[in-house]
Formats: sequence, C-alpha cells, structure tokens
Amino acid sequence: MEILDGKKISNQIKEEIAAEVAQMKERGEKVPHLAAVIVGNDGASMTYVNSKVRSCEKVGFESTLIRLPSTTSELELLKKIDQLNQDDDIDGFIVQLPLPEQIDTQKVIMAIDPDKDVDGFHPTNFGKMALDMSTFIPATPFGILELLERYNVETKGKHTVVIGRSHIVGRPMSILMGRKGWPGNSTVTLTHSHTKNITQIISQADIVISALGVPHFLKAEMVKDDAVVIDVGITRVPDESREKGYYLAGDVDFENVSKKTSFITPVPGGVGPMTIAMLLKNTLLAREQHRGEL
Repeated sequence: MEILDGKKISNQIKEEIAAEVAQMKERGEKVPHLAAVIVGNDGASMTYVNSKVRSCEKVGFESTLIRLPSTTSELELLKKIDQLNQDDDIDGFIVQLPLPEQIDTQKVIMAIDPDKDVDGFHPTNFGKMALDMSTFIPATPFGILELLERYNVETKGKHTVVIGRSHIVGRPMSILMGRKGWPGNSTVTLTHSHTKNITQIISQADIVISALGVPHFLKAEMVKDDAVVIDVGITRVPDESREKGYYLAGDVDFENVSKKTSFITPVPGGVGPMTIAMLLKNTLLAREQHRGEL
C-alpha cells in the first residue's frame, strides 16, 4: 500500500509555480493575480480562503480577498463580479461556495467571465472539459488527475467507480476518467443515492473515487484487493474529547481499507492540499492566456 501524499505533491507543484513566477519577475512581466470573494463568515469557507491567500503569497502571486457581509444581495454580488470581470489586473477569481440563501448560485457562476473562471465551474469551461478541449478543469478533479499521474497509477482499461454526482467533483471526475489519454481511458460507473446494489458495484472497482461527504462510508469489505482509493470527502465530526471539539473524517474507513489497497489518499493531507495547488495552476494558465491576448 502506497499513500498518495497530496501534501507532498502540492508543495512540489507550488515550488514549480514559484520558479515560473520568479522567471516572470526577472523578465519584468506582470505576475498572476488571483482574487477571492467570500460572502458571510462560514468557518470552513474562511479557513479555505485564508489558506488560498497564504498559498498565493508563497508562490509570488498577487492576491485580493473581498469579504462581503452575509446580508449582501444578489444584485450587489453580481455588480462586484462585473467589476472583477472588467479589471485587467485580475487574471482569475473565485466566488467561495456555499452562498447565502438569498443568492442564486447558478446566476453567480454564469456571471463570471469564463476566461477568469479558475474554479472551472462556468458551463463554457465545463462543456469544453467534456469535449476534451483545452480549458480550466475544476481544481479538485484536476488535483486528483495530478496525483494519479505523479504516482504513475495505471488507469487505462480499469474500472473506475465514482461515488457522488456533484458538479464540483463527481460528475467532472466521471468525464475525466473516461476521456482519451492519461489519466483516463478507464470504464466509469457513476453511482449516487439512487444506485441499486452500490456495494456490489464498488466491490468490482479497480479505482474508487468517493465524494459523498459521509464519514467512514467506505468499509474494507466493500473494496477489492489492490484497489486504488481516492477519498474526496471531508467532514467535521463533533468530538468533545479533542481540543478543537471535532476531528476531520473522510468517506473512507482509512485504517481498515488501507490494508487492502495498492494506493490510497489520507484525510486530511490527500486531495485537500491538491485543490489549492491546482487553483494556483489554473491562475497561472489564465495569466499566460491573457498575456497571449495582449
């Protein structure tokens, strides 16, 4: 069993990006600029956005954090997005999800300029991804592909089972694992809450990608020997005995499942750190595209 170490690989990627940014500075070029918009003060979202800002500083990017109150109207947020779309200094930006209930998430995603949509959520970018065209791949799926590639995990001809069909992870992963090329060329089964015989389907998988958000859902008896297991789930489980009052759990019963696998991601330290690294990579790609248009 080998750990797919997202922390280690994400640090490698950040070092590679930092080297590119240093060369940009030497040539007197503008460095990439990532902006993040957060509405309200959701604890998990704040932690995530703050780590994005720190990562930008680490690789030499410029970063802007725009904090809006939870009472922000949809119109006010759309105006802010329009300003960011028009601002030539900003190469890419993200609007942190989830948004307060008075704001239509789809409207917000649609309002973002696809050329600055470094989250890869705009239908234009999602459609290009589905058609194997060059585009921004959503950061979490992009990170999973990068892990598989850097650890030389064979995907061709394998049976991949994706658990969960969210637009952020499950659905894009099912498309990407079935695409021509590597990582890809696998036969994909996308499972969800209405899938019958889900345990039987998972037991036939060479690669399991779980993005369900149910702690310890995947048990050892559900996984075949030498399977590759990618755990995307991360849930705060209350635990009064711990200093923080909770612990972080993935979808996978790591202790027992890991004994049967050939490769597995831990939680934390697996897919999570890769997500931020790939967001930086998308921002670098956006900067290069904008430079090509100048």
